[in-house]
Amino acid sequence: MGSFSNSDSRNSSEIGNSDIRGASELLRRMYGPIEAPMAEIEKRIAAELQSPYEAIGHLLRHGTQLGGKRMRPALILLSGQCIGETNEQHTILGTIIEMVHTATLIHDDVLDEAETRRHVPTVNAKWSNHTSILLGDYLFAQSFRLAASMASNEACQWIGEAARLVCEGEMRQVLQRDTLDIDEATYFDILRGKTAELCRVSCELGALHSGGTESQVDALGRFGNAIGIAFQIADDYLDLWGDDDTVGKTLGTDIEQGKMTLPLIRLLETSSLRNRERIVAILRGPSEERLPAIRPLLEASDAKDYTESMAQQFRREAISALDELEPTQAKESLLTLADFAVDRRF
Repeated sequence: MGSFSNSDSRNSSEIGNSDIRGASELLRRMYGPIEAPMAEIEKRIAAELQSPYEAIGHLLRHGTQLGGKRMRPALILLSGQCIGETNEQHTILGTIIEMVHTATLIHDDVLDEAETRRHVPTVNAKWSNHTSILLGDYLFAQSFRLAASMASNEACQWIGEAARLVCEGEMRQVLQRDTLDIDEATYFDILRGKTAELCRVSCELGALHSGGTESQVDALGRFGNAIGIAFQIADDYLDLWGDDDTVGKTLGTDIEQGKMTLPLIRLLETSSLRNRERIVAILRGPSEERLPAIRPLLEASDAKDYTESMAQQFRREAISALDELEPTQAKESLLTLADFAVDRRF
């Protein structure tokens, strides 16, 4: 994550590699224990997103490129393997979760007016906002159709509730744009729904469908919640201090859209009255002028270091949640994934 210091990280020399190819190789190593079922999930996603109409088929194929790292399906599979064997149910769950996640990304890009994601044009940039909204709705509908086909309705209920909380978190954030008095507690509460919830439910479903005990399911759920929050803090950081070319998506949109992210909250909370008035004036000024005007004030504060430290705190929380689980290759992959969540380049 930019200049994130990861001195207490387990694999700082690997995770800190700024080369995109190196990061991709790291992901392949992390996903090593689940290579075969991940390939099956890719096949299922492709099978689910078919249309007899070529124009729609082209749109669906483009949409599948936007999910990127497939982290949530990986969390399902790795959590399952931490407990025991994975099976077809895990593959179906991974397909469902990825479609839900991709739907939220496509809708996010409309809200943020983003032009690129994963180094490719967003749906709204390539087609239109109307097309993006309909594609996101299509993915939601297809995911719940597939969930309803499972033998138990428990997964459908859990995923449905998680999707509701994601949408609720997004709505809260949209409704609070340009609201400058948001505190950390509110920020983290929004994050738990907006970003962490799908990670949490992925881990819990993976463990549950491998026969995990209540304690094991809870532990992996806590891991998913913490890694989801850490991942979003990393996004907050990258949006201000990242690089568009290496991160692979439009940056600087948070401050332009009036989102109060952790660095800005920290800056306001620790500024003198005189500086606070200046910061408020900048954040209420023309959107395109906000980032260059606020950057010197951010650099003069501890906001950058504080954001790093909070991401590392949630990384440690994620790692400690797995203490009660037996050592396995899958557990090692989850621990490495926790490192990657807070120190990544794409």
